[in-house]
Amino acid sequence: MNFFISDAMAAGAEQPSAWTGLLPMVILFVVFYFLLIRPQQKKAKEHANMVNEVSKGDEVVTTGGLLGKIKKVGENFVQLELSESMVVTVQKPQIAQLMPKGTLKSSS
Repeated sequence: MNFFISDAMAAGAEQPSAWTGLLPMVILFVVFYFLLIRPQQKKAKEHANMVNEVSKGDEVVTTGGLLGKIKKVGENFVQLELSESMVVTVQKPQIAQLMPKGTLKSSS
């Protein structure tokens, strides 16, 4: 007995199209785009807008965890007052979060 498919039966079978192999990869890319890439781009855009809109008197937290009040805003740097006698210069992109007014007084 021959349990294998005969050559005549195999010849009648159709070959899958090239799109059949690419379809799972396309679906995977679309899922990654909507779940990972797009939200990350949106977050980066929001951070860039926030950094460009900081002004003197705003209270911010840096990526290093420093909480202070902005004393001077330059093109690439800001001067951040940590206490009455301590002012540090920080790069603008290192500002992580804009805090509500009065946060500095309540944290002391």
